[in-house]
Amino acid sequence: MVTLHNDFLTVTASPAGAELTSVKNNLTGVEYLWQADPKVWKRHAPVLFPIVGKLQNDAYTFEGKTYHMTQHGFARDREFDVLAQSETQVRFVLRDDDETRAMYPFAFELVITYTLDNNLVHVDYQVTNPDTKQVMYFAIGAHPGFNIPVTDDTEFTDYYMSFEPKKSRVQIPLVAGKGIDYAHRTLAATDVNQALNHEFFKDDAVIYELNGRTKFSIVSDKTKHGVSLSVSDAPFMGVWSPYPTTGDFVCIEPWWGIADTIEHKGDFTDKLGINTLEPGAQITHSYSISIF
Repeated sequence: MVTLHNDFLTVTASPAGAELTSVKNNLTGVEYLWQADPKVWKRHAPVLFPIVGKLQNDAYTFEGKTYHMTQHGFARDREFDVLAQSETQVRFVLRDDDETRAMYPFAFELVITYTLDNNLVHVDYQVTNPDTKQVMYFAIGAHPGFNIPVTDDTEFTDYYMSFEPKKSRVQIPLVAGKGIDYAHRTLAATDVNQALNHEFFKDDAVIYELNGRTKFSIVSDKTKHGVSLSVSDAPFMGVWSPYPTTGDFVCIEPWWGIADTIEHKGDFTDKLGINTLEPGAQITHSYSISIF
């Protein structure tokens, strides 16, 4: 386990999945990250790579061959190496091997960096295609779960989500067991606050299309403590909490990719939200968590 520390935060991350496992406020001792109760959800903040969401039949095709991969990909279950570490920053790396190639026929290097800056945790996902000939297809995303309620004297339903900028956003339906119903997306009233209750998640994740810099916050009028997640270039944001089994947490998930649509035929190269990297190319996607 790797521990990062500054005057405001103590953060731990694990080489197992390069996953954040704790985000504590040093001034109050409050833990903001879900502590992975296996009876509800066994993870804290998994990294989703090289897919986001679920494939139709847990399979896809590439150049005429079928590959099998389970929901959210394999990175969250792999051991990363520590590239570098200081008091306020850690860099993890994962590279392809025979096991990943059996599921995902691409060379890759994935570097995940966590950096503390006052009350912020900055997260960078750097993806490199080291191949000299093959274009790389991939998706990547985050899945951090935040404890709600934040304080002992508040309840889950005391909290609401606020959105910046305040404008309506496109919402994409998720049909349980079938995929994204992209043809029937609607307009969501994210120009006003969204009250939180467990029924809000009865249809699984609530998915929004983004356009430009966006901040989703979870706050309450009964406490000054809350959490925000900011992202500048993610095309999608998922918000999730388990249902009908319920847990006192909410995940705010910036995604550079999305689950298969209900009509997708399996070709990885024309999957909704898929990203490409030319041979030798590199790209970095980032987001930040603010606790208060």
